[in-house]
Amino acid sequence: MAAKIVMLLSASISFVLGLVHLVYTFWEPLLTPRDPTLQIRMSEIAPVLTNETTMWRCWMGFNVSHSMGLILFGLVFGYLALAHDQLLFRSPFLLAVGFAMLVGIVVLCKVYFFSSPLTGMSLSLACYIVSIALSRVPLLRS
Repeated sequence: MAAKIVMLLSASISFVLGLVHLVYTFWEPLLTPRDPTLQIRMSEIAPVLTNETTMWRCWMGFNVSHSMGLILFGLVFGYLALAHDQLLFRSPFLLAVGFAMLVGIVVLCKVYFFSSPLTGMSLSLACYIVSIALSRVPLLRS
């Protein structure tokens, strides 16, 4: 039971951070440049890859897809923890995929973001690791 709760906490942190990021992308000016002329320029300039989009549209898409990934992780691993904990905790594949995802996001936060997402995602990763450890302790399994 403890492993389920801690895994659910890990998934919930990812889900909430993804949801907050999505809100910040569309409904808050927090992910827009401080210099309004930069946003204008980003809306006018295409990336080298294609002329079919602009850097601003890419920026928005990257932010939305990042949010969707965190939300999906939270929903899938939260659901598995609640409804199929035996499947989750007995599957090396699922546990490895979840671990790789969270480690990747923590590294991304460290390299490209700032302290708040790094702290939140590090906490999610720590909960994930603790939940796996708890699932391996015979007296705490339920």
